[in-house]
Amino acid sequence: MTVHLPRTAVRGGALAVVAVLALSACGAAPDTDSTTADGKNAATATSAADLGGMDALVKAAKKEGTLNAIALPRDWANYGALIDGFQKKYGIKIEVENPDGSSQDEINAVTSRKGQDRAPDVLDLGSSFALSAAQQGLLAPYEVAAFADIPQGQKDAQGRWYNDYGGYISIGCDAKRVKTCPTTFADLLKPQYKGQVALNGNPTKSGSAFGGVYAAALANGGSFDDIQPGLDFFAELKKNGNYTPVESTPATVEKGETPISIDWDYLNAGYADEFTSKGVDWKVSVPSDGQFSQYYSQAINKDAPHPAAARLWQEYLYSAEGQNLWLAGYARPVLMTAMDQAGTLDKTAAAKLPEVSGTPAFPTEDQQSKAKTVLAQGWAKAVSG
Repeated sequence: MTVHLPRTAVRGGALAVVAVLALSACGAAPDTDSTTADGKNAATATSAADLGGMDALVKAAKKEGTLNAIALPRDWANYGALIDGFQKKYGIKIEVENPDGSSQDEINAVTSRKGQDRAPDVLDLGSSFALSAAQQGLLAPYEVAAFADIPQGQKDAQGRWYNDYGGYISIGCDAKRVKTCPTTFADLLKPQYKGQVALNGNPTKSGSAFGGVYAAALANGGSFDDIQPGLDFFAELKKNGNYTPVESTPATVEKGETPISIDWDYLNAGYADEFTSKGVDWKVSVPSDGQFSQYYSQAINKDAPHPAAARLWQEYLYSAEGQNLWLAGYARPVLMTAMDQAGTLDKTAAAKLPEVSGTPAFPTEDQQSKAKTVLAQGWAKAVSG
């Protein structure tokens, strides 16, 4: 996403399919010594306390000096500010590879580069992909200082992953090119939107596009247990000519190729700010007939070449500073409720979030796994032709 591409397969089919960038690149295993003075090893630390506390963790991370990240576009949920803030605070260089890559690209990089110094240290994954990575034994258990404040159901009991920021599936629309912007999934089927409706990626690879299909399912009689109506909806959109296979990015919006984009509300809301200076009147609405909320998840590569820096990065992201930076990018941080109660929430940023009603619900691990299987088997057929 630099141009704001959603991270999913370029963002994934999710926004532009970025092939697995040199996933087989060579590189010897790192020789970085991530042990503390008293012999404690960052690679096996399940909390900062295991290394002797935050000061010891910071010291070990600074000794490593580098953090390998992947698929973190600077304009995705304000990651640019997060990256800059971490580097300034700790003097640790963050190397971001394939910023427009997908969740699946991240997992592929972990498995193909095991033991190499170019392997990703940390991952930011769509929740269903985080579950899959944990099941494959790819993630290291680690509990950040704020772990207890992360709501139940939004974290792995073993600390292998935990939700970080999220939002709702929304419909973004270029009001200068579209006479009447759609605000519901039912609207998207109307004939005036021929060739205008896009996802920001491929739902078999992209967390955001996956959410778009789930939301469409909820809007059309489906449920967390039944995503098939979502595939049927996009098959109908394809049949009537409204769906375009062009993966939506800020660049395609500016060119008029994807004037209607189904994407997370924090991305669409961020685009609205960006587009103002470019003459694009970008309207954002959370569809009332298909409210789907989801979070992305943080995780540490079990074989991270910079294990101390990886753990320090997590501590930074789950600090009030890190959580408020996500909020400034229109993303709802997972610690939002706890921070509001503690008085550390940026209330000005919180007031700018797109309005939604009701209490969000989330599919279970089994429901997401089932949905992924259905998508893998049926998506290509639904939008082919």
